[in-house]
Order: sequence, then structure tokens, then C-alpha cells
Amino acid sequence: MSSDVDTKKVADRYLKREVLGEGTYGVVYKAIDTQTGQVVAIKKIRIGKQKEGVNFTALREIKLLKELKDPNIIELIDAFPHKGNLHLVFEFMETDLEAVIRDRNIFLSPADIKSYIQMTLKGLAFCHRKWVLHRDMKPNNLLIGPRGQLKLADFGLARIFGSPDRRFTHQVFARWYRAPELLFGAKQYGPGVDVWAAACIFAELLLRRPFLQGNSDIDQLGKIFAAFGTPKQSQWPDMVYLPDYVEYQYVPGQPLRTLFPMASDDALDLLSKMFNYDPKARISAQQALEHRYFSSGPPPTEPASLPRPPPKKESSNSRVSDLNPQDGPTVLSPPRKSRRVMPNREGFEGNDYFADKMEVQDHDIRQAADERSGHADMSLDFSVFGMRPPARPTINSADRTHLKRKLDLEFQPEEE
Repeated sequence: MSSDVDTKKVADRYLKREVLGEGTYGVVYKAIDTQTGQVVAIKKIRIGKQKEGVNFTALREIKLLKELKDPNIIELIDAFPHKGNLHLVFEFMETDLEAVIRDRNIFLSPADIKSYIQMTLKGLAFCHRKWVLHRDMKPNNLLIGPRGQLKLADFGLARIFGSPDRRFTHQVFARWYRAPELLFGAKQYGPGVDVWAAACIFAELLLRRPFLQGNSDIDQLGKIFAAFGTPKQSQWPDMVYLPDYVEYQYVPGQPLRTLFPMASDDALDLLSKMFNYDPKARISAQQALEHRYFSSGPPPTEPASLPRPPPKKESSNSRVSDLNPQDGPTVLSPPRKSRRVMPNREGFEGNDYFADKMEVQDHDIRQAADERSGHADMSLDFSVFGMRPPARPTINSADRTHLKRKLDLEFQPEEE
């Protein structure tokens, strides 16, 4: 009885103000901590159905975020059960990096891009020092706070690595950010998969659009090889031993200067090292931070001075039922057979179609929603789009029936 009273006391501490998003397993609220006056985001997860695996998802995220205390990683403030739900209390973040990239009213200078990718790599390097793979790096998993600080979020797919015999599922990351070793079915991999995804984010900041937009794993590899050239065995000796390796017709790569005409020489050099095919030779997040790109001019913009979308005005009577997906930009993919990426379709470059999309999900939602959701997922999604984005891929639907079992098998006592 006393524990029920205690949890009610904790629950009463937070005054919910408005709904930010609704997902399969719960709702995200904007709330006020009545003890401190701090604005927070509360993720309420329904935990009644054990078979859905929600407990493992939430436990993983809680366990890892308690260990990962860093200025560039989202802060988990509190976690408590109440009325059959698990509540995760996070610091409130105003927007995310995808919103910055999409907003055509925002001009990103070379110093701004340098600052955003530097904070991304700082958070990633800290994770890797703590032997944690994020495994879900993409722009709208990088949240931005009221003072411009960028923080890594959504650790539902994150895992401890380090054991040489540890095997993981390769069906992680949204496809456009998935390293080639994962696309070839690698089960044993390390922090290089996060670095490849960070390189894709770096490229997206430079181009202001997603860089490699494949509509299947095979097509994704084709897009990678068309950009950088088909890898030779001398470039990547272990490639031919990967489970799903198939030989591609050789095509030469394009010069990085052609792909990124506005980037500096130092930026191109760093990109080339982050996009190294061989994960053993790929630069680490810490090495990337020490690259001359960050020490050469111009210096990175101070976070508080970075451009970002204006804060969303709070609705006085926002309700779950008010969240009509048709009111926001189109982010749902058509059926797999007709799925296309259409960056030049009408309205893509305009700002006349402006709306907010708020959504909560964890890794199980990625599986269930794969065929209908093209939007890149995150624990707390504060995306504010300035235009209609292209359909974003999620984890392959062909493997979604196996993914939950694989993820649960990965949650083993050795991670404790």
C-alpha cells in the first residue's frame, strides 16, 4: 500500500500540460515538475501486455540512460510506474536536427554545420567510451534544447558491445543510415556502424536533404556504390565473408567534390574517413573529433547562437484525439511495392505547407509500423517540418517478425 502511495505522490508531482504525441504503446506529454518548475516530457508506456516486449524496451532505455550522463545525451530525469503504465520523465527538448535541415527559412553556415556535427560526435564518442552502440542514429533522434544544445535520444535499440563473440541483429538503423556491413548481413559489428550513420547525417547537413535514399537493402547498397564506387577486396578484405554478400557489377565512384561541391577540403577529408567501407579502418567518433576539420576555421558556432525553428506555441486544450495525422506533412509510406522517394514532388521545397508532427515510439513500434511509417523513429520526436519531406524508411518489414526475438535475446545478464 505504501508503494502505491509513493508512486501516486511521484505522479502527482508532474502537472501535464499538453499532448505531444501518441503511439502504439503510449503517449508523450509536455509537463511541469511542480517541485522545481522545470518543463519536462513524460513518455507514458502501457505495460499490460507482457508478450509485446514493451518491458524489455523500456528497461533497456532506462538502464542505459542511467549510465550515460553527458551534455550531449538526453537526460532521463525520472522513471516510475503508475496505474499500470511506466512513466519515463525526460528533459524537454524544443526541436530536432531534422527540423533544422528541413526548414528552408534556416540558413546553415559552415560554422553552424560544424557545430551540429561536433555535438553529434561528442555524444557518440561518449557512448562508445561506455561501450554502448546507439544503433539508431538519424537526424530526428538528435534533439535540440532551448539553448541550442544537441543531444542523442532514443536508446531503445542501443546495446552494450565489446565481447568478441557477441552477435547482434543487423536489422537496425533506418535504411538510409545503415552501414554497408549491416546491409550485407553482418551479425558481429562495432561502433563503426554509428560512425557511418553520423557520416550520413553530416552529408545531410551539407546537402539539406537525405544523402543515400535507397528503397530496399539492395537498392541502398547500389546507391552507396554509385556514390563511392563498388568496393574492391583490397579496400574491404572481410566483405566477401559477410552472410548476405553478393557481388555487384563494378562502378567507379564519384569525386567527393562533385557530391558535396560546397564543402571545404577538411570536411571532405573527414567525410571520406567516416565513409570508409572497411569498418576496421573507418575513423572512430573520437578520432573524428580530433580531425583538423574542427580545429581549422571557421570555429564551430556556439550552441546558443545556432539557427533553429521557432519554439512551438503551447496549445491550451491539446488532446490526443486532436492529433490528426492529415493535419501534418505526409510522412507515411505507400505499400512497399509502390514506395518511392520523390524529392522533387510538388510542395517539397515550399514553406506553405507548415505543420507539427509529434510521435512517440520505441523499437517495437518500428517493427509494427514499418510498412506504413516512413518517418524516422525516436523515443521523443519533437520534429517541426518546414516542408513535405520524402518518405523515410524504417527497419525492413521482411525481418520484423524475427527482430523482436533477436532483440530480446540480446538482452542478456552480461550487459548488466
